[in-house]
Amino acid sequence: MKPDTLPKCCIIGAGCSGIVTAKALAERGIPFDWFEMSDRIGGQWAFENPNGKSAAYRSLHIDTSKEQLQLSDFPMPRDTPHYLHHTQVLKYLESYVKHFGLSDKVKLNTEIIKAERDGQGIWQVRLRNGQVHSYDALFVCNGHHWDCRLPEPAYPGDFDGLQIHSHSYRDPFIPVDFRGKSVLVVGMGNSAMDIANELCPRHVAKKLFVSTRRGAHIFPRFLLGKPADKGKLYPWLPLSLQRWVGRRIFHFAVGHMEDFGLPKPDHRVFEAHVSVSDTFPTLVASGDIEIRPGIRKLDGDSVVFEDGRRENVDIIVWATGYKVTFPFFDPAFISAPSNRLPLFKRVLKPGIPNLFFIALAQPSITLFALADRQAKWIAAYLAGEYALPAEDEQKRTIVADEKRHMSRYYASARHTMQLDQDIYFAELERELRRGRKRARSLGFGRTRLPVPRLAELEFSSAAE
Repeated sequence: MKPDTLPKCCIIGAGCSGIVTAKALAERGIPFDWFEMSDRIGGQWAFENPNGKSAAYRSLHIDTSKEQLQLSDFPMPRDTPHYLHHTQVLKYLESYVKHFGLSDKVKLNTEIIKAERDGQGIWQVRLRNGQVHSYDALFVCNGHHWDCRLPEPAYPGDFDGLQIHSHSYRDPFIPVDFRGKSVLVVGMGNSAMDIANELCPRHVAKKLFVSTRRGAHIFPRFLLGKPADKGKLYPWLPLSLQRWVGRRIFHFAVGHMEDFGLPKPDHRVFEAHVSVSDTFPTLVASGDIEIRPGIRKLDGDSVVFEDGRRENVDIIVWATGYKVTFPFFDPAFISAPSNRLPLFKRVLKPGIPNLFFIALAQPSITLFALADRQAKWIAAYLAGEYALPAEDEQKRTIVADEKRHMSRYYASARHTMQLDQDIYFAELERELRRGRKRARSLGFGRTRLPVPRLAELEFSSAAE
């Protein structure tokens, strides 16, 4: 199709998912406007991002190896370390943007405050400065690790000390000075363990407690001398055999969590989103980190736990995850109660064929590769090379996919978007093949498009 007949698109956000989306559209000459509320790209990986959305702390290293993290069309330099510091992740994304000529496509310091479809299905997008622009398709790339979630309902009682969410944590001195304090970290996900590891040495916190309602199988970054990548094995093995082998390797190389003084998990390895830490179990075994069960109540300068123990605490760090929210949508139109938003192949909501959520998932390995695959798929769709199945089939697929990908995980808000990455990629490739056949039978790509051009071009675009 000629560029002037392709749909005009809007991309919200310039983190990893927005970046790969812009590249996928630019490759096909699909016109787009790309908005980022901050003064820089990188999203989560832009440390102390002025938009307040980054949860990166000063010492943060990603828990995915470079082999899995790197995008297929932009390999990392050979001297890149196995596990990147957040500054190196940001540098990689910035290099990607520069390499593919995307630097002048993003409009920084431009916030979208409202997006809604009109009677024709065209997106009307309102910016913070009051301007309204029209688009044929909308890409939501605003991330899902920025809107802090606190326990609901709140624990009984009141706490006299300081409380922060892990999103605000930067180092042992910011946003509060943790030296000589009794600190309670609530939660046992990756951020919780990283923060506990950093604060627990006796020259920082006086005491460090971690409260968790259930145990976790904690993977090291390396297993048997190679990057573990959260238990990833050969994808050609049947899934049940992968898990069987992976469990045995884990217990052989790492041991059992209760051997370190950690609570025994109430689920098997791979039945929860994988937690990664090289040092947390050892620090528990050494007594530098003290494990406590769930909280019963807050009581002034103390916290009472479910086993009846009471501990004096100066600071609570709530490492209790995030809510999935879309501040630019009317909640009656799009929302994710309890972090659940059923989507066809984790991208499309049935009945809205011109709205795409990129990387709104929790893959078993990395969001980078997931976002890249999804963006390329939707770019093919907008170019007329792919056609969606009927709405009823989309809905049936959602039910089947959620059962396949999420049924093995225990019920939790952190598992409402879980994907087994290699299985998902294979499924997406099969769906692409089916969709290409549908597109050819419908005549897409020659005389018409699944998402037609209706909106008028107003801004400079990637097609120019």
